[in-house]
Amino acid sequence: MPTLAQIISRVCLIPAAAAFAVAATPSAQAQSANASFFVTSVGPGNGANLGGLAGADNHCQTLAQAAGAGAKTWRAYLSTQAAEGKPAVNARDRIGKGPWQNSKGVVIAKDVAELHGANNLTKQTALSEKGEVINGRGDTPNRHDVLTGSQPDGTAFPSGDDRTCKNWTSGTQGVAMVGHSDRIGLRDDDASKSWNSSHPSRGPDGGCSQADLRSTGGDGLIYCFAAN
Repeated sequence: MPTLAQIISRVCLIPAAAAFAVAATPSAQAQSANASFFVTSVGPGNGANLGGLAGADNHCQTLAQAAGAGAKTWRAYLSTQAAEGKPAVNARDRIGKGPWQNSKGVVIAKDVAELHGANNLTKQTALSEKGEVINGRGDTPNRHDVLTGSQPDGTAFPSGDDRTCKNWTSGTQGVAMVGHSDRIGLRDDDASKSWNSSHPSRGPDGGCSQADLRSTGGDGLIYCFAAN
């Protein structure tokens, strides 16, 4: 039988544990609310057909909202190519001025120039909106191919050869440029280590389907940045 002193000690510990749990929750929420960058934990599910830039932005906003960071204006890091009389859009021009930090509070770049230079993007810092590490090379399944449609400096490709799966409206035919969120590829070269411009998509469905993206180590994921 427990002594009176033991009973009193246990009763006192219960409120203390509850208070600790309550105190820990706002801290986690605050980290999420302060986040200004993430890799989407999931894609929209239709390969590289994201519903254009508007659909991609909405996907970022929806995931951010679910993670407690919906008060900001979120933009997808995607370029589009000039087509049908519309000018190209550069991914680097869509995401604000920075600085940007992940859901754990780690700054990945202080401004646009650093983002496209000596940034702090690695497998351990390119986290999802949930604060989770994205599977990379060596993991099963590998999901490190992130859609960008961009050149290394964050600008759009010239019109002609498709690099955006028809400006993010095709889930079958086309090609999308992807980056490696873990900065690791098949070779020890700049392209393999590039977070935003590693290689074009490909596959038996035409290059832009969900199955095509998965076949080369992707899942239709995108980078999201808080633009304000």
